[in-house]
Amino acid sequence: MRTTTIFSRKSIAGLAAVALLAVPLAGCSSDSSAADGNEGSSQSAPEAVAAITALSGQDTAVALDQGFVDALTQLKLTPGVVGDAKLVDGSLVFPITGGNVSVFAKGEVDPYVIGQIQHENSGLSLTAGKTTVEITNLNVDPGVSKVYGDVSVNGELAASSVPVFNLDGRTLKPLQAEGNTAVLTGTKVTISEVAAPVLNDVFKTDAVKAGLLVGIATITVNTK
Repeated sequence: MRTTTIFSRKSIAGLAAVALLAVPLAGCSSDSSAADGNEGSSQSAPEAVAAITALSGQDTAVALDQGFVDALTQLKLTPGVVGDAKLVDGSLVFPITGGNVSVFAKGEVDPYVIGQIQHENSGLSLTAGKTTVEITNLNVDPGVSKVYGDVSVNGELAASSVPVFNLDGRTLKPLQAEGNTAVLTGTKVTISEVAAPVLNDVFKTDAVKAGLLVGIATITVNTK
């Protein structure tokens, strides 16, 4: 099978990005430097604005960019959702099933959002001809600005816990808290420089460019 051959000779991590629509969330490293450990050694470490040790409930969503939607049309790719994922009003929505996250004041530490945001039993599929790629069990790591997931091709697992997207949190808006929920929005989700050439190879095109904006991510979590 042609797709299997491609997987064997290419970086498997790059091919994971075939999950174009799959998302993640936060990539929240800022341009600010971490606090200088040589200054104010008597001062206490910065405290998190919000910290949740056991995430449960709510979701991660990506509002798809029109340019990305147009690229899918050009490539004749048919997207779909897997498991508990949904496509609602132009956004892919993945339920949060676990993880932990701490958010600090922007500029106090770098990265200022750390932790993991897990999305088990959901994902995205892309189909072209007889080839279907599924990306499932997404795990967002905002500290390194990446999203990881399991990749399967035509029902066979090709790789587990591999990088899918790059995340740019420089446009992240301040934490919004109301009642028992907190929202982080504004992070850009983009195709990586590793994923672009692999996608082009798989789908026999040169339309996929590194840095292509997939959409803007929003994560909503329960704080209690």
